[in-house]
Amino acid sequence: MALRLTSSLTRGFYKHILQRSNPSLTQMQHSTRYLSGMSDQFNQAKENVTKLTQDPGNEAKLKMYALFKQGSIGQCNAPKPGALDFVGKAKWNAWNDLGSLTQEDAQKQYIALVESLLAQEPSSVKAEEENTTDSGSFEHILVTQDGGLKTITLNRPTKYNALNHKMYRELITALKQGGQDDSVVTLITGAGQYFCSGNDLNNFLNIPPEGPEKLAAEGRELLREFVSTFIDFPKPIVAAVNGPAVGISVTLLGLLDMVYASDRATFHTPFMTLGQSPEACSSYLFPKIMGHAKAHEVLLAGRKLNAVEASNYGLVTEVFPQAEFETEVNKRMKYLAGLPPKSLALSKQLCRSAEKEKLHDVNNKECELLAERWLSEECAEAVMAFMQRKAKM
Repeated sequence: MALRLTSSLTRGFYKHILQRSNPSLTQMQHSTRYLSGMSDQFNQAKENVTKLTQDPGNEAKLKMYALFKQGSIGQCNAPKPGALDFVGKAKWNAWNDLGSLTQEDAQKQYIALVESLLAQEPSSVKAEEENTTDSGSFEHILVTQDGGLKTITLNRPTKYNALNHKMYRELITALKQGGQDDSVVTLITGAGQYFCSGNDLNNFLNIPPEGPEKLAAEGRELLREFVSTFIDFPKPIVAAVNGPAVGISVTLLGLLDMVYASDRATFHTPFMTLGQSPEACSSYLFPKIMGHAKAHEVLLAGRKLNAVEASNYGLVTEVFPQAEFETEVNKRMKYLAGLPPKSLALSKQLCRSAEKEKLHDVNNKECELLAERWLSEECAEAVMAFMQRKAKM
């Protein structure tokens, strides 16, 4: 499952307290006035952070935190947090990486960074228009219905449709509703350039007071319920992979009935890079779909497939040029939605019934192993190394 810096890290730098020592008496008077003016701007930038309405992303927040600490205290002087303290370690590494950067330069960079983020804020008119958009009762997905076709669109395009905990729960709710309403077939696709970038790695960083064990247990049960919802879904369910797919958005495809892909789509499961393990029944279904050698190349070696390769491996039903993708998918979905609904549902359930118990068993075992991996030192180090590389890109 994925990780989330937002809550803990946001509280950390949105509420930090500026601590300044008195300027040295040996400084020249003009330098004192200059630094005093810089500190005023620094303080104002700190206040301006609270005006941000958009999440600037983990890299920006880590950089803000580090520059603020360097600008107010100086070079990193705190002990390094333990391996499982994801938030503390990420913040410590960001601060420590600034090395001997002077407080004056750190303040300048902090001020410039805050100003650049404020400049990217949407205008009030744009924000008002966005607030009036009808997105139903969901925040991170869009659910629409046209006749017998229900479409679920992953709708975090600025985050490449990464799945956070709330998005998981919204998808579970939308699927359960779709299983009981008058829709005939359900289509899942993504907003923007990505289908889904997999788990939001920030989810693991909001560690509860009970500790990482509690976080891992909650993540395990959420994943178990999420995958079970797909296993038990009683009607045909189809994916329209409009762009890159990563992690669980790839492994889930084995549980769907049809998968259509744009020729710009890619399929990547970098589990070993993050010290984790497969999920969504892929440890069982991928070898059945692709054969053991190819499945292990994807799940263990992390080979990224393009759309044609994914089709040749049996993971994708059909590939369309990007310019024709939406038209071709709509054509096929309109046909499916017009078929006798009872016959479709009963036939889907018949096809799934022979392996339903097996799939639930595999899901349980995968979730148990993942919970163990999340608590391991190896996983913690792999995730932190990944986040460090990403922050420096």
